[in-house]
This record gives sequence, C-alpha cells and structure tokens, in this order.
Amino acid sequence: MKLRFIHAAPAALAALALASGCATTTESKRPGATSTSMSMSSQPLAGEASATDLASLPLPDAAARPNAPAMSADALDAPSAEAAGATIDANALSTQAAEAERAAERKMTAADYKYQLARASLVLKKTPKNGRALFERAKANSNLKNYHEAKLDYIAALRTLRGNPDVYYNKAVNELMLHEYKPAANDFSGTVRLRPDDKEAFFGRGVAKMQMYQFKAAVSDFTRAIAIDSMYADALEYRGISYANFDRAKEARKDLERAVKINPEAKKSLRRYSTSIAQK
Repeated sequence: MKLRFIHAAPAALAALALASGCATTTESKRPGATSTSMSMSSQPLAGEASATDLASLPLPDAAARPNAPAMSADALDAPSAEAAGATIDANALSTQAAEAERAAERKMTAADYKYQLARASLVLKKTPKNGRALFERAKANSNLKNYHEAKLDYIAALRTLRGNPDVYYNKAVNELMLHEYKPAANDFSGTVRLRPDDKEAFFGRGVAKMQMYQFKAAVSDFTRAIAIDSMYADALEYRGISYANFDRAKEARKDLERAVKINPEAKKSLRRYSTSIAQK
C-alpha cells in the first residue's frame, strides 16, 4: 500500500504568511511542528502559519498528484541566475548568525513588522536603490502577507546584494508562499551555493520539492540538512514522510521515530503514517 498525504486544502497554502510571522499551527496544516518552529509570537497574523516556519506549510495532496514527469535533479538544484555568478558578500551573516536572526524574526509581532516596513520605506524615499532597505522592506511585507509587493523588492534588492545568501533564502520562502516552487528551489540553491552549511536552506529546498511531489529529490536535501545537524527534527520528520511516499517504509518509520525522540510533536506524523508503514 502506497502512503498518501492527508489532504490539505489549496486555500490553506494560499493564505500562509511569508517571512517570519507568527501563527497558530494546526494538525491539518502540518504533520507535526517542532520546538523551534513553534517559537511563535502571542500576536498571530490572521491566525496563519509563519512564512519562515517552513515546516508549517501544508503538505501536498498525494491523491491529487499530477501526472507530470519528475524534474531532473539538476533543474531543481541549479542556483538562480543571479546567484550562479555571484561571490559571497563580505558582510553576509554567518550561518549561525543567520539562524539566530530567523529565530528572532519568528518572535516578532505585526506591530514590529509594520515598524520595520515604515523604517525601510523612509530610507527608500531618500535612497530608492538602497539594497539593504529594499531587503528589509521585502521581509516586512512578506511577514505582513504582502507577497507580491515583497517579490518586487527582493528582485530589486538583488541588483546590489547578489552575494547575500539571506536575500535568496527569504526570496525563496516568499516564492513558496506564491506557489512558485521551482524558483523557490533555485533560490534556496543560491543560498547553499554561497553558504554551504545552511541547513535551513537545504530543508527549504526539500520542502519546495515536496510541494512538486518530487519526494526522492526531497530526500536528498533533507539528508544534507541532517548531515549538518543530526538532531534536526523537522528534516528527519520530512525525510520520513518523503520516504513514505515512494514505498521506503523501513526508512520512513526509522526517521519518524527518531524525530519523535527529539520532538514529541512529530508523533502526529508517526501516528498519521503508522498504519500504512505497518502494512509494509
């Protein structure tokens, strides 16, 4: 018996927030939230999932899987055009600093994002091509669910910040929210090209691949994230779910059980898939 995802309504994905917002995560939106992804503000934005909280994205409905052929790994893993020829920005954050910044942004409130938006907009009135202000405004708009406005600013920011891996990372998350999964995968690739030890970027690319039903390709990215951090519960959980979707029951159970040991919230996924796994 082939394992299937629980159906997630398309409207749920369309409604998700973009950058580091706050939200209440429900079991229908996600197989199981980790302790890191649940560090959210007490002031949710419209009660929806955080955009940088990639593990809160609803999983695709495998029963409605399209008949499109699998994309090549090269096509999914190629960095975006801007990143392909870029060199790392000397002022770019280290991986550790970037992860700390993302964690801090997950705790911000709607008021914080509005302040961030106003501050960046004030700078841009004086210097319209200021790349860092464009980047800040993009993140603020993303968190406020203004995804299309954010997209324009991310594109503009890359004109001067082509070597900044965080611009690619946040742009990729925004693309996930816009259902632009292949561009998201390519921008996450831009991040890891410039910052090869960014486990969250590998995880994000795996999520993008899952949204395209490219489960075998997703396993590769979750594996790379786990190689960087063996205690990365989200990556273990999602790799287990990916294994489950192409009949690798033994590996699926092993990963889901490991994820539960690290984060008890992963029991939701183990419970959801345990019956089918047991039939293997």
